[in-house]
Amino acid sequence: MTQTLPRSLRRLDDPRTPGAIEITWSDGATMVYPPRLLRDACPCATCREKRVAPVRPNPLAVLAPEEIAPLTITGMKPVGQYAYSIEFSDGHSSGIYTLDYLRELGG
Repeated sequence: MTQTLPRSLRRLDDPRTPGAIEITWSDGATMVYPPRLLRDACPCATCREKRVAPVRPNPLAVLAPEEIAPLTITGMKPVGQYAYSIEFSDGHSSGIYTLDYLRELGG
């Protein structure tokens, strides 16, 4: 079985999805990934744990500057030939997004 691979990857300047990433796959499919979708689906252990057992928000919490500004993708680097590491404007960068996982998120 042949794995579907990214052919091109680019940041979109579309006002409907600011800062989104567009991936065109080797099978011809083109998928758009907004920053919030990728951040909410982060596969790192800490984020997975928070999704399983969410923490109750503190009603008196003070927001950090990165929580007020719109979320953006500040960096994206390949990890071997099987994944990407994505860095977000909120400082989070520990998730490794496999190509299979990205394809699943986009479909």
